[in-house]
Amino acid sequence: MKRKVTLKQIAKELDVSISTVSKALRNSKEISEDTRQKVQAFAKLYNYRPNNIALSLKNRKTKTIGIIIPEIVHHFFSKVIRGIELVANKRGYNVIVGLSNESFDKEVINMEMLANGSIDGFILSISKETLQQQDYHHFTETINQGMPIVMFDRVVDAINCDKVIVDDLEGAKKAVSKLISSGCENIGIITTRDYVSVGKLRTQGYLEALEEHKMNPKASLILKVVDQLLSEDHLDLLEKEVESLFKRNKNLDGIFAVNELYALTAMKVARKMHLRIPEDIQIIGFTDGVLSKHAVPSLTTVSQHGQKIGEKAAELLINNLEREDEEDIYETVIIETELIERESTK
Repeated sequence: MKRKVTLKQIAKELDVSISTVSKALRNSKEISEDTRQKVQAFAKLYNYRPNNIALSLKNRKTKTIGIIIPEIVHHFFSKVIRGIELVANKRGYNVIVGLSNESFDKEVINMEMLANGSIDGFILSISKETLQQQDYHHFTETINQGMPIVMFDRVVDAINCDKVIVDDLEGAKKAVSKLISSGCENIGIITTRDYVSVGKLRTQGYLEALEEHKMNPKASLILKVVDQLLSEDHLDLLEKEVESLFKRNKNLDGIFAVNELYALTAMKVARKMHLRIPEDIQIIGFTDGVLSKHAVPSLTTVSQHGQKIGEKAAELLINNLEREDEEDIYETVIIETELIERESTK
């Protein structure tokens, strides 16, 4: 057996539970001498190396869920946390929130720290740096040691776990189709780099909507923003990038932005260039945050239903934790988006 053996594989091979394997490897007196020797011999034969992330997790129930999010000052993530807390508290669980700050290293450190006997399972949205590096070993190792994970929003197909996502592609198509039906003929998109799955899907939705309406996409209308421009320290640079999009497309009459900040920046640039919203240019964003409702004019946006995502993620994780059998059953739940029409479109 060349690939690394896991607790789950040892348990399956010897027809015992993961908890029994974990205890046997730690010489627990709860396990018979015969079983301990069998487990330890098997582990030695296949060169098993315990992972410190989650060795004793199946034995100690903390009734606590760990949440790892990329950023804390974000309306969408706050709504997801609210949804998780509602379901978790109702079912007798507490939550602990960890912050990755879009960093791979911080994501790994947070998981190691929380998994060291503090929590029973994780609900998480992957950091941009992790997606960029495509290094998912910390998720795989955690799951292999018997700790369940539920991913939401930013997920990867490579990891076998429960997932809760929004239909980003269809949400984007709804938004762009709205702009087209409202008379827009030259629609730009402000998006992210492709390695962030949600940005890629929303860009794909934009392109598919144009194609379905027999409109040819133009490279000059697509602005891919570097991640650094999302921070407060670089908002002036973001504004300049968006301004360049307007200046190189004099006939621009519609903007689809893949997040709230990009949409609000587009509105600011439009006003700066003396364009009337929605008479001269119509703008739609993604994520129905507080700023969208209170912008002037108020912003038409795609709602992701963050609270519903959180509620479903908590439900999936707790059901997994409380399931008596240890069969691998994973589910991907898709939450439908909704277009909230306001004053930035006709």
